[in-house]
Amino acid sequence: MRKRQPGKDEATTATPGTPDTAEVPRPAPDPLVLHYLDWLATNRKLADHTLTSYAHDLSVLQESAMRFAAGVPLLSLETRHIRSFAARLHGSGLSARTIARTLSGWRGFYLWAARHGHGVTANPVDGVRAPKRGQPLPKALSVEHAVALVAHRRGDTTEAIRDQAVFELFYSSGLRLSELIQLDVRYTEDGDYRSAGWLDLKGAEVTVIGKGSRRRTVPVGSKALAALKTWLEVRETLLRPGALPEDQHALFLGTRGKRLSGSTVQTRIKQQALAAGVPANVHPHMLRHSFATHVLQSSGDLRAVQEMLGHVSITTTQVYTSLDFQHLAKVYDQAHPRAGRAKKSVPGSAPARADGTDHAGGTDSEDPTDR
Repeated sequence: MRKRQPGKDEATTATPGTPDTAEVPRPAPDPLVLHYLDWLATNRKLADHTLTSYAHDLSVLQESAMRFAAGVPLLSLETRHIRSFAARLHGSGLSARTIARTLSGWRGFYLWAARHGHGVTANPVDGVRAPKRGQPLPKALSVEHAVALVAHRRGDTTEAIRDQAVFELFYSSGLRLSELIQLDVRYTEDGDYRSAGWLDLKGAEVTVIGKGSRRRTVPVGSKALAALKTWLEVRETLLRPGALPEDQHALFLGTRGKRLSGSTVQTRIKQQALAAGVPANVHPHMLRHSFATHVLQSSGDLRAVQEMLGHVSITTTQVYTSLDFQHLAKVYDQAHPRAGRAKKSVPGSAPARADGTDHAGGTDSEDPTDR
């Protein structure tokens, strides 16, 4: 008895996992996709739930082509398109395992099309790597959410002006929380006190002593510089007479005149995210990850990002390339993220297999047509 072909009965359902609140109709299944699903059912004897998963993944591929590749036919898609689609799946928060499983389904479809004379000479999925399984990726904000968070102004109080400078500097320079709160207004030697980090406003840079007592200097962008200048104009209102050198010279001060604490920064960032409508549990290190991800997306210069982050080994920085980020700038604006524009949502990805396996019961590099 011929198995039901998933997709024929599900052409107008919403795509699970999409960020849109409204339903997004799926495109009608491509005839070649239906042929492939029929081949899987007949020759592979796959269970209905497995066929449903394949059908879902190929529906995501069709929807991605329709929405993000100007309707390019499936057999005309190139590796650059697949990279773009994978980047959007990653940006929607899907796990590395789910993305790998989805890519596996797409790869199997093109392999079948090539072997059965449908004009495919090169598999466009072969050049796309999914994140490594078991290696959690840094959680970064989207360009839009990062810009919304740092640009949102919550009044004109001294604390609000200070917070604006903190947020802008975090996103501009990719500092660790410990590095940001140890910054001084300028390099200072005061008795036994020596600055462990300082701002050079004229040079548009900050110098920090990071992990392992390693010193590095990173640039400060124009938006952050403007926010810092505004903050420095009101900073003295929080100074207290007779303050210790570690507080007197601190770039960022709390309401009691002491150096701003890490816990205060964490709290203020969470409050800022809520006020700006950012739907994420934002913490300081997420802004550091966002800085690294967005700079790498735009520049592709892994070594430069390594130096700015203060990583000893390039392998530490390479986690940001798990989805070939150096090739994904087309997914986002070509300019600096602070000039970003709104982008469309991404399609959903595949539901989990009932047996917990990937497509064809194996890794994302396996060939389902060989089984």
